[in-house]
Amino acid sequence: MQPQEHIEQFGYRQELRRGVGLTDLVLYGLNFMVPIAPFAIFGLVYYRSAGMPVLAYLVGMVALLFTAASYAQMVKAFPLSGSVYNYAGRGISAPVGFMTGWAILLDYLLLPGLLYLIASKAMNAGVPQVPVWAWLIIFVAVNMVINLRGVRMTIKLTRVMIAAELVVLALFLVAGVWAMLQGAGSGFSLSPLFNPETFSWPVVFAAVSVATLSFLGFDGISMLVEESTGGSAQVSRAMRFALILAGVLFIVQVWVAALLVPDPAGLLAHSSDTAFQDAAAVAGGDWLRQLTSNATAVSWGVANTLVAQVAVSRLLYAMARDRQLPAFLAKVSVKNSVPTNAILLVSALSVGLGLWVSALKDGVEVLSSLINMGALLAFIVLHVSVIVHYRIRQRSADLWSHLVSPLIGMAILVFVVINANILAQVTGFVWLGVGAIILAGMYVAGRRPTVQGLAAPRERV
Repeated sequence: MQPQEHIEQFGYRQELRRGVGLTDLVLYGLNFMVPIAPFAIFGLVYYRSAGMPVLAYLVGMVALLFTAASYAQMVKAFPLSGSVYNYAGRGISAPVGFMTGWAILLDYLLLPGLLYLIASKAMNAGVPQVPVWAWLIIFVAVNMVINLRGVRMTIKLTRVMIAAELVVLALFLVAGVWAMLQGAGSGFSLSPLFNPETFSWPVVFAAVSVATLSFLGFDGISMLVEESTGGSAQVSRAMRFALILAGVLFIVQVWVAALLVPDPAGLLAHSSDTAFQDAAAVAGGDWLRQLTSNATAVSWGVANTLVAQVAVSRLLYAMARDRQLPAFLAKVSVKNSVPTNAILLVSALSVGLGLWVSALKDGVEVLSSLINMGALLAFIVLHVSVIVHYRIRQRSADLWSHLVSPLIGMAILVFVVINANILAQVTGFVWLGVGAIILAGMYVAGRRPTVQGLAAPRERV
């Protein structure tokens, strides 16, 4: 790591322990995204995309590759924990940083609760003697203990989880292709990628707004820049590689699943939470259905939530040390170098949110849309930050990286937001309204938002 990336230049002390390498970062991001994430939301994406889930995932990956490029630019300028909160706060202004951090909190605070709930329901389906709420508490407690032990413990476990998920995915793909060769399903077809009879861009982007949920996590890699052994360059490479690798895995598995769906017409009429498991049963029978169901529960309930808890605790830590959230959230364990209070708070919120959403009708779909809305709004501001920081302030001559690429990424995301679930749109902007009220209250109380060491050294672009 280059000396100019030492965080002391921004007014902070190095409190988090550096020990996370490139492979660790890629596996962390891949684990956050979950290689088998479509197992849980395939039915919803198939339904929303009018039978073109492959196209939804492909468009989502392309859109987020532009976002990853903007992340790479901003993490180079500001190699700090806090992700878009720091990039917008330092690249544009501190108040904008607060609002962007507030927007991404909608994603990061809700995501663990959603993941725990999906996993708990899946485990309850297999072991009905244990209620959903009990599974939820078990999952939260396990992850809390692991994350309190330190980031190295988390990274070690992600390697095991990734290996297990890839084995399950390989079994499904081999069984699925073999079954189609034997005449199962609808046969090989390009319709999951493009169907002229049902295609329209609003339909595709409405599905992308849901499919994006599978990709959320690549951005969480930037939260570990203060713990990375190779600084911003290493984090940038890890984000791009993890995003492309996950995208390829998502596209392949949903393509096979779409061709094996036992009742395509029924799935086009109504979404199904077990659509992927139904396709797995066609591919390999009940054993494969059960295997994919259990893998979904463990991957979402332990693997994904484990790293999601890491990301949101670092965001809370970054905002708290700038006095934009309560100071107790900035407390770091001397022994394990982790933000202890932030981890404990996230665990408590996950239990409460999971129990509340479990009582709502269509709670999983609504919560998925809300989570995506917070992330998409924050990603849009990220692109603006690149343009303001590099093109306007530093007069960068790199038009592609600092103007054209972020404009393209921003345009795609705006179109996704426009075509998202109406309730998600309303709630997302209500959440921003609440943030604006809190921001106004800070001004009234004489606590105008600031970030330490705001003026970063000028860099060559």
